[in-house]
Amino acid sequence: MEKFIIEGGRKLKGSISVSGSKNVALKALVAACLTEEKVVIENIPLISDFMIMIDIIEEFGGSVQIKDHTAIIQVKKIKDGKMSLDKAAAVRTSAMFMAPLLVRNKKALIPNPGGCRIGARPIDRIIAGLKKMGVETKYNSRDGYFHLEVKGLIKGIEYIFNKNTHTGTETLILISVLSNGRTILKNAAAEPEVDDLISLLNMMGAKIKRTETRTIIIDGVKKLEGTKYRIPPDRNEIVTFAIATILTKGDIFIKDIVNTGLSEFLKLFHACGGGFREEKNGIRFYYKGQISAADIETTFYPGFMTDWQGPWAVLMTQAKGISIIHETVYESRFGYVDELEKMGAKIKFFNPKVKDPEKVYNFNYEDNRPECKHAIKIYGGIRFHNAVANISDLRAGATLVLAALAANGKTVIFGVEHLDRGYEQFEKRLKFLGANIERITEN
Repeated sequence: MEKFIIEGGRKLKGSISVSGSKNVALKALVAACLTEEKVVIENIPLISDFMIMIDIIEEFGGSVQIKDHTAIIQVKKIKDGKMSLDKAAAVRTSAMFMAPLLVRNKKALIPNPGGCRIGARPIDRIIAGLKKMGVETKYNSRDGYFHLEVKGLIKGIEYIFNKNTHTGTETLILISVLSNGRTILKNAAAEPEVDDLISLLNMMGAKIKRTETRTIIIDGVKKLEGTKYRIPPDRNEIVTFAIATILTKGDIFIKDIVNTGLSEFLKLFHACGGGFREEKNGIRFYYKGQISAADIETTFYPGFMTDWQGPWAVLMTQAKGISIIHETVYESRFGYVDELEKMGAKIKFFNPKVKDPEKVYNFNYEDNRPECKHAIKIYGGIRFHNAVANISDLRAGATLVLAALAANGKTVIFGVEHLDRGYEQFEKRLKFLGANIERITEN
């Protein structure tokens, strides 16, 4: 068991780099399995989710070499179409391996995807698309696997997603690049990470273009080739360090980043009194004074990202006034609230009055549970005190660390392994900026 011990009250100062985007790197590994040739991926994040995805590739007969922050992947032949239940349960992106398995082996046995427990995360929107493409699909409730098989050609289709799905869009793109004919995806996800995956696939020889904000056209090709690709900076890390700076009344410079994919955050950050300045080689974030409260509603790109709402909640505990966070992407993403309350936060759950919940909420609203609350009211102006806290998921982990950095006294945080899924050497980089944080391993 590992834990963090954090003594709050230290200002964060200095320059730092952020890791390569987790949400691009994991999908790049799947894309690399679509070809027999070598794919070189630079600027990879050395996080546990990435390593589990590598284990899955090696189980399928692929070879992966890691040199510093570069991965060299080659999958000459996929030897098996069944994924290990334990590894698949650890990372929800594992389900996307159905793409190389189907296009290269014609069969795939995929367990229900895992990852953080922040909602049901059904893959029904992907399965509906697969069926239209000619893939036979059956879920066996006894073994917990989706049994997928292609008996002819995977055919190009026109498919409209009934709701926004980042993973669903990327999975159907990955399958369509080697399909027979043209695929048109409508109401497709528009996140920058989707376009990063498209760029990688096009470098491998795919023919993909986004003709409108939410329309993607894929013309199937016979084969893909090897290439070299560099992972862009992680947007979630940028937001985490930006908020940490304000909470500690600090001043940091994040190197080699631009504002791509950050406009909604930066607009609100500025409106609330956060300081930032875009410079030639990065962005400086700095404390200017009292933060004001603001209401947000999470949604898909280009709106306020759901992964940002936990760190934003911590920022609002320090703001002047009362703020509201309305979560519309996942039905259960406030797992950090009880832990923040242990540290002195004043937060109330509620369900806002919504005229058409089926349209407002991106999760399958018919599966909504009565106990799930979709909004919180945060009373600002509190001072965090020390506590013993437990991390429930990746983004909740970053949220609790941020609160501990701003707290009086020493805070102990258990469940550090959740943070390791998405943040490389998080405590070491915070310590470099001046934080008093230690990782302790207990037998």
